[in-house]
Amino acid sequence: MTSISKKDNIKNTILFLIGPIITAFGISVFYLPNKIVSGGVSGISTVLYHLAKIPPGLSFAVINGLFLLISIRVIGRSFVLKTLVGAALVSLFVQIFSSFPPMTNDVILASIFGSLIYGFGIGLTFLSGGSTGGTDILGRLLQHFFPHMKIGKLLLLVDAIVIISALIAFREIDLALWGIVALFLSTFAVDFLIQKLNISKLAFVVTDKGLEVSKLLVSTSPRGVTIIDVTGAYTMEKKTTLMCALKENEIPEFQRKILEIDSEAFIIFSESQQIVGNGFHVYR
Repeated sequence: MTSISKKDNIKNTILFLIGPIITAFGISVFYLPNKIVSGGVSGISTVLYHLAKIPPGLSFAVINGLFLLISIRVIGRSFVLKTLVGAALVSLFVQIFSSFPPMTNDVILASIFGSLIYGFGIGLTFLSGGSTGGTDILGRLLQHFFPHMKIGKLLLLVDAIVIISALIAFREIDLALWGIVALFLSTFAVDFLIQKLNISKLAFVVTDKGLEVSKLLVSTSPRGVTIIDVTGAYTMEKKTTLMCALKENEIPEFQRKILEIDSEAFIIFSESQQIVGNGFHVYR
């Protein structure tokens, strides 16, 4: 295993541990005490907690457990195993954090900040290749039986049913409306996080010392370099352009290494929406 793949595994493990904890925090100290139901298993647990006083961690674990048992036969073991740990972590920390006092009793603030924290936690879990269970499982189950429907629409349908159930249970239209707001904000938070991590930089370096610069970059970084022979239109001089894809946090060091060898180098950085290939991952 290379040092790069080891770093990726360590990073994914950390994200997989942090994501469910953040998700559980958003549920327990924002959603639960303010009766905010934005769909999914967390929404069902919120309704059961206020109506029947069932501990949220317990209901979350039981509902996810039932979904997972069905998934073993319908979807397969690999998906279930990836989801089991994530769902267990969320269940555990939902129960732990539910003993904490609410961060706010203002429904508006709880809806906004709770949904953003919840969505951020879900997004981190997705980035690690894991899942927190809940509607992820139910959406895949429904897609198995209704393959012609997109999973996004199926999940929206499930969440809508849960929010309507909360409206019937609590009989407060304002809470239902804030639940819808929280649903859209958490979805936005997940999409925004994943989109930001898919954006990388593309660097073009015009230099007279292309071979020397490229050797340094290849030997001191995980990024590859493409060498292109070019001609300057104004001077008609032969030069070398180096093309390299890199992450935004790598730019300062990348630039420093180039200027150390060629202080006259011309460097262009452009934003790339998505890069697929060695060293880059497409997050979904």
